[in-house]
Formats: sequence, C-alpha cells, structure tokens
Amino acid sequence: MWDFRGPDASETAKHHARHLADFVKKESLELNITGSRNLTEMHSVAYMVVEETKMIQIRDALLPHRGEVYEEEIT
Repeated sequence: MWDFRGPDASETAKHHARHLADFVKKESLELNITGSRNLTEMHSVAYMVVEETKMIQIRDALLPHRGEVYEEEIT
C-alpha cells in the first residue's frame, strides 16, 4: 500500500493505481487486483494485491509504504 495525504491525495492515489495496473500487465502477474481507496478527505491509498510467494520480490522492486494481509470479503 502507498499512502498519500493532503488535498490532492485522492487523485494522486488514483494515478498511482494506474501505474500499478501497468506493472501487473508488464510483469504478467497472475493476480490483477489494484486500485485506490479514500480513507478520509485528506488520506488515500493505492494498493496492489500480490501472491505471498512473490511478495518480497515485488516489495523490493516497488517499495510500498506498508503491507497488509489481503482477506477477500465474502458476501
């Protein structure tokens, strides 16, 4: 996850998410889960879900601000 803060956080996170989607295509990654989310008016995140086996490699290449375990919601 990449955190963005300030009045332009939402737009910056959306822009960053597009680059993450491009990375997924370029690297032919199996998972294609990227996006952005507004946490508050002044804090947004861009995110990318990766397979656990590739996490270290992708983390070192892209240098995210933080990571979380992804748990898909089942409704």
